Amino acid sequence: MIPGGFGGYLLIMVLGIALSGIVGLWLRSTYSKYSKQESHSGLTGAQAARRILDQNGLTNVRVEPVAGKLTDHYDPRTKTVRLSEGNFATNSIAGVSVAAHEVGHAIQDATGYVPMKLRSGIFPIVNISSQFWPMAFMIGIFAGGQFWIQLAMVLFLGVLAFHVVTLPVEINASTRAYGLLTRYGILSSTEATGTKRVLTAAAFTYIAAALTAVLTFLYLFLASRQ
Repeated sequence: MIPGGFGGYLLIMVLGIALSGIVGLWLRSTYSKYSKQESHSGLTGAQAARRILDQNGLTNVRVEPVAGKLTDHYDPRTKTVRLSEGNFATNSIAGVSVAAHEVGHAIQDATGYVPMKLRSGIFPIVNISSQFWPMAFMIGIFAGGQFWIQLAMVLFLGVLAFHVVTLPVEINASTRAYGLLTRYGILSSTEATGTKRVLTAAAFTYIAAALTAVLTFLYLFLASRQ
């Protein structure tokens, strides 16, 4: 018998959503606080990103605005740092902190940072497994048959691996960001305290996602052994 049945899975999802919600509130609150504090250097997120990239010889990496709030990301396919409109155009501590974090990903890409290469390598597998493991799980729950539960567990391994390998990628980018901002005089050490707080809150969104993935895998593992 599957432990807890479908209700057990729902419980894990509720816990995951609750944890993500709490962390999300923390991130939004911290980001809001430091987005109102201007940096003494006066550099916008876009200017800070450009300075750090050029200082590290990454003149080929573009910096572009992207619509939305906290939609910032680095695209390794096009070698582009994309900053949400607020972070791109303002000189807030939060804006330059997020910009430096994304530049950290660009530096990881340029230096062949192994966890980032692993994440990029398993991404196609994750795309497939994330679509099919829920279907296999539902068949196992409602139609019976341990084969389907075991298949769901195997497919979910790809999702779990992606979340686990994402943690060092994001934490390393945040650590780099703090060092880069202070090294190039974009933020003072006092201002960079805000960087630590913003990026720590952001890191916990990935930790919450990884924890939910671990709990889901443990549930599938136990279910597959019934």
